[in-house]
Amino acid sequence: MESYNSFALVYDIFMDNVDYEAWREYVKGLLCEYGVEDGLVLELGCGTGSLTGLLALDGYEMIGVDNSADMLDVAHKKKENLGVEILYLLQDMREFELYGTVRAVVSVCDSMNYILDEEELLGVFRLVNNYLDPGGVFIFDLNTVYKYEVMMGEQTFAENRKEGSFIWENYYDSADMINEYELAIFIPEGEEGVYRKYEETHYQKAYELDVIKGLLAQAGLEYVVAYDACTYNVPKAESERIYVVARECTKYYAPK
Repeated sequence: MESYNSFALVYDIFMDNVDYEAWREYVKGLLCEYGVEDGLVLELGCGTGSLTGLLALDGYEMIGVDNSADMLDVAHKKKENLGVEILYLLQDMREFELYGTVRAVVSVCDSMNYILDEEELLGVFRLVNNYLDPGGVFIFDLNTVYKYEVMMGEQTFAENRKEGSFIWENYYDSADMINEYELAIFIPEGEEGVYRKYEETHYQKAYELDVIKGLLAQAGLEYVVAYDACTYNVPKAESERIYVVARECTKYYAPK
C-alpha cells in the first residue's frame, strides 16, 4: 500500500477542484441519517485532513489515520489554523489501533481502493468492526470498475501551475482489476526555471459491490446501502464512485 510522499507537497493545490464543503455536507448527512450527530469519529486515510477538519468544526471528536507522515504534517498545520482538536495517528489502516471504540468510521477519496488484496480488505473491515461502538456506522467510498476501465485506464492526465506540475499516467489490468498510477511531480526549487522531479507509483484495486458485501458480512458488519456518490440514488452501471454504508452488528473473533 503506497503512501503519498512527494505529492503531499502539492496535493491540496491540485485537489482545489474538489468541493470539500459539499463532501462535508454529504458525509455529515449520512452520519446524521444513521444516528451519529456527535461523538468520536475515525477517518481512515485522512490525507491532509481537509474533511477531518471540517467534520471537527461540525462538532465531531475526530481521529485521523494515515500512513503518510508528509500528508499528516500538512494535516497538523491545518488543525492549528482551524483551532480544533484532532488526534492524528501515523498508521497503516491494515493494522490501525485505537485506545477505545468510536461511534463511526469514515473513509473517502477512494482510500479503500488502495487495499489490493481481498483478505487484507477483510482485515481492515474486521478492525473497523472491532473499534465500532455497538451499532456503530461505517461509511466509505470506492472508485468503481467502470471508472477504472472507461475513465482512467490507459489515460494520461497533466497539469501545469506556478506552484508545481504533474504528469499522471494510468494503466489498468482488467484481469487483476488493478490500476497502476505513475506520478511525475515537478516542484519549483531555487532559481526561476529550476524544478525538482519526484516520482511515485501507486496501485488501486477495483471491487465489485457484491464482493464488498461478502467481505462486510465476513467481518461481522451489516451492509445497509450503497449510493451513487454524493446522492441518495442507487448506483448505476456508469457510476464512477459509490458510497457504502454498513453497521456493526456482531463482533468478529479470530479463531484460536
